[in-house]
Amino acid sequence: MRKVAAIISLACLAVSAFALDIKLAHVVNEQDSFHLAAVKFKELTEKYTNGAVKVTIFPNATLGDERTLLERMKMGIVDAGIITNGPIINFVPRFGVIDLPFLFRSPEHAYKVLDGSIGQSLFADLEAQGWKGLAWAERGFRNLTNNRKPVQSPKDMEGLKIRVMQNPVYVDSFKALGANAVPMAWTEALTALQQKTIDGQENPLNVIVAFKLDESQKYMSITRHAYAPAPILMSMMTWKKLSAPQQEAVLKAAREAAQFERDFNNSSEAQWMKDLAAKGMVISTPDLKPFLDSVKPVYDSYADKFGKDLINSILAVK
Repeated sequence: MRKVAAIISLACLAVSAFALDIKLAHVVNEQDSFHLAAVKFKELTEKYTNGAVKVTIFPNATLGDERTLLERMKMGIVDAGIITNGPIINFVPRFGVIDLPFLFRSPEHAYKVLDGSIGQSLFADLEAQGWKGLAWAERGFRNLTNNRKPVQSPKDMEGLKIRVMQNPVYVDSFKALGANAVPMAWTEALTALQQKTIDGQENPLNVIVAFKLDESQKYMSITRHAYAPAPILMSMMTWKKLSAPQQEAVLKAAREAAQFERDFNNSSEAQWMKDLAAKGMVISTPDLKPFLDSVKPVYDSYADKFGKDLINSILAVK
């Protein structure tokens, strides 16, 4: 019995010694819902693998901006990340279909598309680039803020310098709305907003709250002009180090962490709006029809690139 116990003890030590420590990175702060998803992913991954796979979280762009994280995941330097959709389009152009303005009607519509066959086919496209798509967390529906004036129509956007993600669909969408679209990394945008070298930005409520944008942005328009997912990705090099049961456990952890973050965002929106209004932010809810009319040329220009069938299949999901 002693010999058996000794063998078991040595086996446990071996598992511990060779436990895989995954470096998971994101570019936002610990108050952001990305971090909430990261913490939940860590908790569940370690639980479902009985500690054989551990997760260390690197927030605040400590391992690089999102494009850098993607490139480092290709090389296996970073194991995993929660990444906004924007930078991915530079590597996998078809991913940009998700960013078409006013494509999704509601959170439920977005979830059905991304959690279904369309979302899985997009994830499959990532593998040739060296990334494994685990789950669709979210940034959420994006709204416009600025420090100059209320925006009630596209006409009000003329001349405004608005930071957008480094993503051609976002650039073209905001140009179509009349704004001066300024693509830049989020880490740079925060300084630009404080120094007033740009007038505004567009992001979901969770970002506006987490980064206290009410301190530099007086006006917010609830445009919900785009739904931004946030794929939880893993380096294919790291993915292949996992055993089949570990891969299954990591996938389960990622999907549950993504759902946990979605639930948090959806249940918090009303309170976030109240808090921002209490801090003096002027919030308007414009008629969106003129905005939709203004972006129709964006659909025409990207129809061939993304495929009309793909666009129509997303719109047709009930």
